Amino acid sequence: MHLRIVDAFTDRPFTGNPAGVLLLDDAFPDDTWLQNVAMEVNHAETAFAHRLPEGGEADWALRWFTPVAEVAMCGHATLATAHVLHTTGAHTGAARFATRSGVLVATPAADGSITLDFPTAPLTRVEAPAGLADALGAEPVAAFDTGANVGDLLVELADEETVLGLAPDHKALAGCSSRGVVATARAEDPARGYDFVSRCFFPNVGIDEDPVTGSAHTALAPHWSARLGRDDLTGLQASRRTGLVRTGLRGGRTLLTGRAVTVIEGELHA
Repeated sequence: MHLRIVDAFTDRPFTGNPAGVLLLDDAFPDDTWLQNVAMEVNHAETAFAHRLPEGGEADWALRWFTPVAEVAMCGHATLATAHVLHTTGAHTGAARFATRSGVLVATPAADGSITLDFPTAPLTRVEAPAGLADALGAEPVAAFDTGANVGDLLVELADEETVLGLAPDHKALAGCSSRGVVATARAEDPARGYDFVSRCFFPNVGIDEDPVTGSAHTALAPHWSARLGRDDLTGLQASRRTGLVRTGLRGGRTLLTGRAVTVIEGELHA
């Protein structure tokens, strides 16, 4: 089997968010094997996909694993999988993926970008958990639950500089939500090419800081679209690797657009 490492939400190697992608010849092997492969790849997520029979509601079955757990939704590994399908000729046109979060569609464009159609996360304003400010290292302006599919606490901070300067206590953050904490603020200068900035911390699934998180943008998009009065925005995830995600709010769905590049291809022998 060919195992590929793909950098997603970027057009340059060694930036964006790396994901392992493995296209299987048949149905998923047992979960222990899938988890062991993801542990060996040791990136934020490894995606496993296999083709489904023609005529159904989806073309491919897709699952995502971090090095320590399976997750219900992953944007960057879905983008990486779609990139592999289209660049290898395994699939042409829009690809429909059957996942734990329903059917997700990835549509390629002539310019090389891919748009993901994901469910919009339901935002519910909540009180900031006790100890959040100390764990994060900044006082929250507002906090929101993002629903079961995403499973994060979305925290708005005072400004972009505060987000960029965070040095959180990851162990303390683990008790603040089921998956992790998304810290965000309005862009200081939209002329730089982005409307909001974010950083994502997921200690509960073995990822202290995720480089670029597509699923988090299904919550960031409705939050900032409501605040800024526009459905189409661009978010900068300000990790060390950085990446840009173009978002389009379409009611109950959020469009996530980005690029990807394959950086490693090899054979899996296990």
